Amino acid sequence: MSAVSLSHRALYEEVAELLRQRIFRRELEPGSWIDELKIAEAYGISRTPLREALKVLAAEGLVTMKVRRGAYVTEVNEKDLSDVYHLLALLESDAAAVVAGRATPAQLQDLQALHEELEAAARGTPDRDRFFEINERFHMRLLEIADNRWRDQMVADLRKVMKLNRQNSLLKSGRIVESLAEHRAIMAALLAHDPSGAMQRMQEHFRNGLQAAA
Repeated sequence: MSAVSLSHRALYEEVAELLRQRIFRRELEPGSWIDELKIAEAYGISRTPLREALKVLAAEGLVTMKVRRGAYVTEVNEKDLSDVYHLLALLESDAAAVVAGRATPAQLQDLQALHEELEAAARGTPDRDRFFEINERFHMRLLEIADNRWRDQMVADLRKVMKLNRQNSLLKSGRIVESLAEHRAIMAALLAHDPSGAMQRMQEHFRNGLQAAA
């Protein structure tokens, strides 16, 4: 197998990102063993940067290191998923309340534009991958407007774990339609400058998401 071309940034960071995306695309399935020799050969690297990359992914919760057995893609159980959604609901509902209370017209326009993209992605036969991508951009933009880097860091790590199960959630019949309706309610509360309403709608969004993902 030919070696994958890597950029000039820190080698282990590049390898971590390559593996991260393979995990999200389910090329490396939850519970599967990560063959370090095979991957090092494919990327044309030694095992040292690969092991550093695996440490990064383990810290993010995407990889589980097992003594004398090596690295495995993390399997998310029901409790893990419930805990992640619970924390995301707390963090992102608080961010929604902040945005509803102080966002500028231009910032709200940014969110409205993303919401309209989400509506377009759900028309006809929904494009699940595009829907996911726009949905994440909406949530990340909302967090950016809320402007708390510590919350942003926690949410980013939690969302990586959530992605391990995300395909299952939208495969549930009607979930995209439900998710879109929840986004409309969130957007309405934001535009109405209703912090309490925005917080409640975001909490409902995560509560329903958990039910679909379980």
